[in-house]
Amino acid sequence: MTVFARIPALAPFQIRSFRFQWPADLLASWAFEMEGVILGWFVLVSTGSVTALAVFGSLQFLGTLVSPFFGMAGDRIGNRNVLCLMRITYAGVAFCLMLLFLSRLATPVPVFLLAAVMGLVRPSDITLRNLLVGETMPADLLMRAMSVSRMTADSARVVGALSGATLMATLGSGIAYVVICAVYGVSFLLSLNVGVRRLRVLGEQAIPLSPVRALREGFAYVWSTPDVRAATLLAFLMNFAAFPLVNALLAHVAKDIYGLDQTGLGWLIASFAIGALSGSILLSMHGARIRAARTMIACALVWFALNLVFSWIQTPRWGEILLILIGVAQSFCMVPMAVILLRTADPAFRGRVMGVRMLAVYGLPLGLLLSGPLIEHVGFAVTGSLYSVIGIAFTLLIAAHWREHLWYPQAAANQR
Repeated sequence: MTVFARIPALAPFQIRSFRFQWPADLLASWAFEMEGVILGWFVLVSTGSVTALAVFGSLQFLGTLVSPFFGMAGDRIGNRNVLCLMRITYAGVAFCLMLLFLSRLATPVPVFLLAAVMGLVRPSDITLRNLLVGETMPADLLMRAMSVSRMTADSARVVGALSGATLMATLGSGIAYVVICAVYGVSFLLSLNVGVRRLRVLGEQAIPLSPVRALREGFAYVWSTPDVRAATLLAFLMNFAAFPLVNALLAHVAKDIYGLDQTGLGWLIASFAIGALSGSILLSMHGARIRAARTMIACALVWFALNLVFSWIQTPRWGEILLILIGVAQSFCMVPMAVILLRTADPAFRGRVMGVRMLAVYGLPLGLLLSGPLIEHVGFAVTGSLYSVIGIAFTLLIAAHWREHLWYPQAAANQR
């Protein structure tokens, strides 16, 4: 018996494709976080506006509007091929930003334009990752595989945020982007070795020739499948009301509330990521024992409650402790949600379902755009409290309306 088989958390690495996909995803996530710290701080310092920071953060998710088409493209030409094309795009945009910073020509306008290009592509990265895991991983390893896969993003928020802040503070943004370009390049090379098996449950004609028809069928399938619809609506709610407080707005919390520099911002981001990583590790070891839908609902409520408390914290140390707890709740909410969608969706519709699910991420830029003016008028504490109360109320409504599919032990979404 190999070490992968003996240790439950490492069981997914028995699959050769996963042994290449995991480090490729890890490096891409590290580069994402490094860029987020560098560019977010640049925008805040160069414009001095929280609204500009919120707009910049929302640009990172511009591509959620076209994410269903990435899922359909994966069904047609292979998820691995689409993911490789996306990662070449990341490297190209990072190279342009590197040239701007090295030549000292970086201003908010070109940075915003390049961020918009990246924002068209990057939101679908997690969709393609999940689809590749779903089609290459046996069903009995799916929860563990999704938990281990989630670690790539969680650990990146620790390593990427701290390394990005450190590189920027010590060597400057231009040299930091040289490192980012190299990281994207290695991620692309590893992605070329990911498995290419493609599901053909209904045959080659399962995917309609018309992209519009395929998208319409994807929406119809999500709407007619109760547990999938409930999980998708909850995903939108979490992105709209929960993620903004621990996403781009952390730069505002660090600079204007806690009085920290970019290194302090890196530690705030890392605190949230440490909690999320801890949650993913726990799920990778014990996730097969939980009921996914119940865990998702309960931890969504815990997450909003912790956000409510975080909104009123004025000291960095308590803020970091709360961010760790919020990170744990986030993992125990979002990982089971992804497992529900991959496990309960018909494999023939899986790409379209995950593409529609990515549209839920559009709640994040909407939440950010609304939060910027609100913070400038009523402050971060009141804005965070409002978002948290809205989140708790709508989570309870979703749980009550679809209780047969989300709470009953015998429901498909709660099968172990």
